[in-house]
Amino acid sequence: MSIPPLKIIAGADSFGCSLKDTLLSHLRSLNIPVEDLGVSSYYSIAAEVGRRVSAAATTPNSQSPEIRGLLACGTGVGVSIFANKFPAVTAATCLTKDDALNSRSINNSNVLSLSGIATSPDSAVEILNTWLQTPFKAPCPASQFNPWPTEIQSFLDNSLTEIPKIGAVGAVTDTCSICCLVKNRELNPFEMIPGGSMKILRETPTSAVVRFEAGSMEPAHHHTFGHDLVVMKGKKSVWNLSKKERFDLGVGDYLFTPAGDVHRVKYYEDTEFFIKWDGHWDMFFDEDLEAAKNAIDEELEKVSSLCN
Repeated sequence: MSIPPLKIIAGADSFGCSLKDTLLSHLRSLNIPVEDLGVSSYYSIAAEVGRRVSAAATTPNSQSPEIRGLLACGTGVGVSIFANKFPAVTAATCLTKDDALNSRSINNSNVLSLSGIATSPDSAVEILNTWLQTPFKAPCPASQFNPWPTEIQSFLDNSLTEIPKIGAVGAVTDTCSICCLVKNRELNPFEMIPGGSMKILRETPTSAVVRFEAGSMEPAHHHTFGHDLVVMKGKKSVWNLSKKERFDLGVGDYLFTPAGDVHRVKYYEDTEFFIKWDGHWDMFFDEDLEAAKNAIDEELEKVSSLCN
C-alpha cells in the first residue's frame, strides 16, 4: 500500500464513535500517526478537526507530514458541513470506494467523513484505504478510469488556488489594526445557538462583537482558551458550573472565564458584548439546549420562590 507521509486528526459524535475507533486501529496498524480528539456533538468535533486541518493547510511545513482529518457521525454529512467552514478544508462524505476515489482525484479531499449508521466496518476500511492511496488527479470513476485530459488537469490545478479565495472578499484578517464598530455593525448568525450572531474582528488572538436576543440561552460549554468579555448592552447571567458560581452582568460589567471552565448563559434582554479569546475561537458543548433551559428555569424558579 503506497501512502504519502501523513498524520490523521480524528473525531466523531456518538453515532460514529465505534466506526472511528475501528478506523483508528486500522491506521495504527499501517503505522500512520493519529490524534484522536474523542467524541462530542457532530458540529463541535467537526469544527475542531476542521480547525486543525485548516491551520496545517494554510501554514504548510515541508518538514512535517501532511495533516488530514477523519470524521464520523450518523450520516457523515453533518461533520462534513462543519469541517468545511474552515479555509483550505475539503471534507467529503464518502459512502463508497468510488466516492473516495472521486473526492481525492477531483477535489484533493483532506478530510474524510463517514456514516456510522450506513457504513459497515469492512466497507469503511476499504473506503479509507482508497482515500489514503489515491493521489490528486488520479484516474477515477469520473474519468472512466482514464488519465485526465490536459485541459482538465489544468482546471484541477487552478482550482487549488481559486477555491480558497471564494468567500474571502472583505474578510477581516489577522493584520487588522483598527475596526469601526459603529460603521461595521452587521453580525453573522451564530449557527450553533439560536438567537445569537457574531462579528469576528481579529483572529489569533480572537476578538469579536457578539449579540444575543432576549430569552436566548447558551447551553453548558467550554473552550480551549480563556476569554474576557465586556457587556456593552443588555443583561445576562453566566453560571460557571466548574466553580459553582453565578455572575449577573449588565452594561459595563467585565468577566473572565478560564480555559476549560464549563459555563451556561441566559440573556434577559437583547444583549451585546465584546469578547476576546487567548487563541482561536472554539466551543465544545457539554449539554443540549433543552437541558440548559430546564436547568436555568429550575434555578430561576428557586430564586423566585425564596424572594417571595
